[in-house]
Amino acid sequence: MGLLSHRVERHQINPGDHIYTYRAVFTYSHHGVFVGGSKVVHFRPEKNLNLKSTTETSSNLDDPTSSPCPTFPDCGFRQPNSGVVLSCLDCFLGNGSLYCFEYGVSPSVFLTKIRGGTCTTALCDPPETVIHRAMYLLQNGFGNYDVFQNNCEDFALYCKTGLLILDKQGVGRSGQASSIIGAPLAAMLSSPFKLLMPSPVGVATVTAGMYCMSRYATDIGVRSDVIKVGVEDLAVNLGWTCPEEEVPEDETSGRQITR
Repeated sequence: MGLLSHRVERHQINPGDHIYTYRAVFTYSHHGVFVGGSKVVHFRPEKNLNLKSTTETSSNLDDPTSSPCPTFPDCGFRQPNSGVVLSCLDCFLGNGSLYCFEYGVSPSVFLTKIRGGTCTTALCDPPETVIHRAMYLLQNGFGNYDVFQNNCEDFALYCKTGLLILDKQGVGRSGQASSIIGAPLAAMLSSPFKLLMPSPVGVATVTAGMYCMSRYATDIGVRSDVIKVGVEDLAVNLGWTCPEEEVPEDETSGRQITR
């Protein structure tokens, strides 16, 4: 267990694990759910899956899953207009290292993690439940990709916990997105302390503390605006589909009126 991440070897992961790897020289991390058989289910922007071949060539450096797999014929499988993809572990990792997302960590451990998107205080569900959610979403989709509210980490977090955030206006479940927002916010909030603390070390300490607390406040394990939603009910809860309208009944006969 490290302060930045939790690097593991391939033989250490099990079906149902939430894994991730870093892209673009550690600029960001890409997350998915290992479902066994050297396969990973993950969520990507749909527009990236429909690029022309000329664009794919230039994007392969940062996204190895965009090129054809020479080993597994079903690698890259997805439903039309869906960003949920089945990839082999090799293509998912590319040239990156393998990391395992940690669940059920204590608040003290969470706060010591310098980088977001590596752990949560929330507890995870059994592996068979996690795999069922991932495979169900592979067939039915996970809505539209949004870097702040519905990204690859959000997908993996939902598969592991079944938790959804009620407030659709704020940041999603992703700790990585929370870090992006939390860092400049912490810097802004700590700026008045520069007048009180002449030492740069003191200001840096306050800024780091505010940054960690802002990440902790948005963690799904401590938020109060989260609910448990079954994967079969996910589309309705997120507004992807509308519930069937009730058909009015004829007051005299009690029969339903067709329109």
